[in-house]
Amino acid sequence: MNRGETRHWSDWRWQFSNRIKGLDALSGLLQLTCSEKEVYRDVIGRYKYAVTPYYFSLIDWSDTDDPIRKQCIPDPREIEFSLPGSEEDPLAERSHMPVPGLIHRYPDRVLAMVTGRCAVYCRHCNRKRTWISAEAGSTREAFCRMVEYVAASPGVREVIVSGGDPLISPLSLLDEFLKEFRKIPHVEVLRIGTRIPVVMPMRITEDLCQILARHRPLWINTHFNHPREITPESTKACERLLKAGIPVSNQAVLLKGVNDSLKVIKELCLGLQRIMVRPYYLFHCDAVRGADHFRTDIRKGVEIIQELWGKIGGLCIPNYVVDLPDGGGKAMMVPSYLLEFSQERAIFRTFEGNIVRYPCPEGADALL
Repeated sequence: MNRGETRHWSDWRWQFSNRIKGLDALSGLLQLTCSEKEVYRDVIGRYKYAVTPYYFSLIDWSDTDDPIRKQCIPDPREIEFSLPGSEEDPLAERSHMPVPGLIHRYPDRVLAMVTGRCAVYCRHCNRKRTWISAEAGSTREAFCRMVEYVAASPGVREVIVSGGDPLISPLSLLDEFLKEFRKIPHVEVLRIGTRIPVVMPMRITEDLCQILARHRPLWINTHFNHPREITPESTKACERLLKAGIPVSNQAVLLKGVNDSLKVIKELCLGLQRIMVRPYYLFHCDAVRGADHFRTDIRKGVEIIQELWGKIGGLCIPNYVVDLPDGGGKAMMVPSYLLEFSQERAIFRTFEGNIVRYPCPEGADALL
């Protein structure tokens, strides 16, 4: 389906209600044989799929390696290919869940999964397990338990509202989520994790922005992975958020065959800066079962970031991080420019590969 074929194209409710999903739709799209159809039946039986007409319209079907297609259309490799170490819950989120749907991994912040639903189910999602389980706090009782836990945890200053995608919730319910967390005296900051500006940007309405603005300081972390996702529609969605006083940052994932090159990441980061979205994180693809075909070598990401330094401004360069197994948390993967350090000097390698000696004169700190 192409934009312009319906007058409802700009209505997010129409977009959500008319998502492409189900085996018959997939079979027609991919021209599947009977045997291939059975394979795909198994794939979507384990990992469901749904794609908004808007995001679907970004696919170039003449390109079998299209980066948009890879992110949203099921692939047999999701059940046929695996690498050592992949798990359903590679970040051990379940073991850091004091109440259903609430992850408390770091001392000062929690992540509240308030819904298990998404507008588009990303094939690289590190919570694919939740598509077939009830881990998200999708009931009022579960949400109340989250609020009670946070209220009883004075060390928590930030709540990340996530899912699923919280921005598909009705406005009244979203307002309630934010209001209940905002009532807690020690909660200073709210953050929302959402891919809506990328996959269904027409959901970012003036009414939605007004509700979000009520609960500032509030930050949006969204999820652009490829420069082709930066469209007039997604740009307008981000502009609306920014005009409402809501900062927007981006958390990309390094994905094999999608964006694992200097050219694509550079173009993505520059494009994000042009629309005033901060490139915040570039995540190494997690070792999640069902997404192993997206995983790259960690060295690939380090090389890309190393090539960016000195070639584009620091505001354009995301932090490359890997989420460690068994709930080890985030580890920054940064190029090392400090080669040697002593009482007399430090030796550095510049971004151009030159060696520079920097003096550390004795007694310099005595001036403090």
